Amino acid sequence: MSSRELLPKSVRSRHAGPGRAALGAVALALAFAWVPLAVGSHAAAQEDTEPPARRLITIDSSGGTQSGNLRFGPIVYQHPEPDGVVATVSNLTIRGPRAELTAPEGELIAQAQGRRDAVFDGGVVVTRGRLTAVGATLRYAEATGLGVLAGIDGARVEVRIAPAQEGEPEVIIDAERVTFDVDTDTSVSEGEVRLLNGDQAARAERLEYEEDANLGVLSGSDRPEVVRTADDGGELRIVADEIRVLTDISALYAVGGVRVEDGDITSEGDEVFYDDEEEVAEVLGDPAIAVDEGAGVRLETARVRQDVRFRFVEAMDASLPTPYSVEQFLLVREKAP
Repeated sequence: MSSRELLPKSVRSRHAGPGRAALGAVALALAFAWVPLAVGSHAAAQEDTEPPARRLITIDSSGGTQSGNLRFGPIVYQHPEPDGVVATVSNLTIRGPRAELTAPEGELIAQAQGRRDAVFDGGVVVTRGRLTAVGATLRYAEATGLGVLAGIDGARVEVRIAPAQEGEPEVIIDAERVTFDVDTDTSVSEGEVRLLNGDQAARAERLEYEEDANLGVLSGSDRPEVVRTADDGGELRIVADEIRVLTDISALYAVGGVRVEDGDITSEGDEVFYDDEEEVAEVLGDPAIAVDEGAGVRLETARVRQDVRFRFVEAMDASLPTPYSVEQFLLVREKAP
């Protein structure tokens, strides 16, 4: 797939010009529109209303045991099999050997639907669509629709997302904890996050990932980076304030003090689009600066084309049409209704 095939023709035509100026305006709007999905963000919105029915959890321990206070809770579900306790809530399935369901103090557990909490421990597996996640414990709150999967005693959480199409790489995410939102297909990984996607590896403090769109947003005070390893062992490294990746086509958009390193060639700018299929990075800046130490070349211009396959840089006319668009990398919640 070429970079010009990243968008349908009807969409590409809207972004055929005027080049960097239009991209900069869209990027500026995106910067103001982007608000991190915080754990508990749904709670405020639902504070004065009952949570939707899709957030209610059902727990089954058939073949195991139930104990505790069946009227007021907590109710403890246990099973001799490591995945014998099975819970479902909206688009999530949760499996483990033990779960505990609690209600607010003084409320009957059957009448507290929408305000109950569930804790799973002893090893937990979460599945949703193409996603499978493994951790030590999971805490779920019906009030927020958020489930937090975590490791304990140094263990970490591993998330695997099967490819949507045959031949695409599996996406692997490794983190200290992962928060699943049952109202969407979104997860937020935090704590020394590592993402592996074919020959691309990324690290960040935080990763927000939309499973259906195969879109990840890497961010954090410790600037995220993506490293792409070539067949000959060479490495392309991209560092920025924020990096957005489309894992199914290995394309990315980075913004904020961007630095692109490839052997003797280093480019710096405000934004960069990288298409792994074409092996081309387009760096935009005011100005963008590219240095090829091996060839003794230095460029200062509004738009730089860095060819990773053939290892050279060249200045581009900023008014020329571009095949790239920021809209490709917008999360659902950032798009206009």
